[in-house]
Parts: sequence; structure tokens; C-alpha cells
Amino acid sequence: MQTLSWMPPRSTPLRKAPNVRLIGLDPGLNHTGWGVLETSGNRLTGIAAGIVSPPKDDNLAVRLASLFAGLERVLETYKPEAAAVEETFVNANPKAALVLGQARGVVLLAPARMGISVTPYSANTVKKTVTGNGHAGKDQVAAMVRLLVPNLANSLDVTKDAADALAVAICHAQHSGTASVWNRAQQKISATH
Repeated sequence: MQTLSWMPPRSTPLRKAPNVRLIGLDPGLNHTGWGVLETSGNRLTGIAAGIVSPPKDDNLAVRLASLFAGLERVLETYKPEAAAVEETFVNANPKAALVLGQARGVVLLAPARMGISVTPYSANTVKKTVTGNGHAGKDQVAAMVRLLVPNLANSLDVTKDAADALAVAICHAQHSGTASVWNRAQQKISATH
């Protein structure tokens, strides 16, 4: 009778995960929130957060151009490698929904024009990722952002829009990290077959 023995594979030293800088964006025509994080494995480091606020008295085209220019400055300053944008929900007011959709188009365009990959996330996905509850309120989301990125979220400069953008960035960090692990596992499985 033959005895089969199993030996665990030789352990290899863990490679340090590369730092990845990403930006979360929360679209709005009055205030677009942005939050920049750096990830290293499952570690998050807040880099900066703020809002871009186009002048309210200008016509729509000028406001959209101002939003684009403000986002370009943020992207050029912080040089993220990836962007995540919160999807907008359908508003009861069709005119407001159309204007918000136009602002979201500008928010999607700014990083894409700089060659930065853009990933959309629904508001429920962001909330569920950050708080564990897809229907969490803004205060719950802000509280978790303060816990996860205390160096930025406790700053007096971080508005609710910027905190929402940080939540989008946290969501992307979590989902892209999971996808990366999943892809590596699938590559290993494919290589053995």
C-alpha cells in the first residue's frame, strides 16, 4: 500500500503591496466632492480632500467649464492612478436630474482625458462597502469615513461632499483590492490546468 504525504508549499516572503493613489468623486453642479487616498494592501492613507464649487451665478456652460477646470487642477496636483465616481440616482425633478447628469459627465470626462481609469459605483454599493448597510444615512457614512481615514475626515476643511467622495474612494480601494486578489487566484488556477 502506498502512502501519500502532503507537504505545504514552501512559503515565499510576502511582497509589499505597491502604493496605489486613487481619487473618489461625488458629482454635483453646486459642489463636487473629491477625496484622494493612497492604498498599500489593505492600508488606507488619506492624502487630501475638498470640493470644486463652480460659481452659481454663471450660465450652465460656464459652470460646467469651471467644474472641469477645477477637477483638472486637482488631478494634476495629486496625480491619481485610478478614479471612482458615484453614480447619480434618478431625481423626481427631471430638470435637476438632467443638470446633475451633465455635471456627472464632466466629472467622468476629466480623469478619462488624462488617461486615468474611471470606475462607477452606485450609492448603495458605496454605503454597503463603507458601513455594511446599503441604505445608511449620510451621518453613518461620514462617521465610518472618520474612522477609516481619521487624518483627513476629522479636518475642518472636509465638507459632507468631500466625505462622500472619500467614501467612494474607500469603496474603490476595497473592490479593486478584492478584484486584484481574485484575478491572481484565477491566473494561478489557469496556470495549473
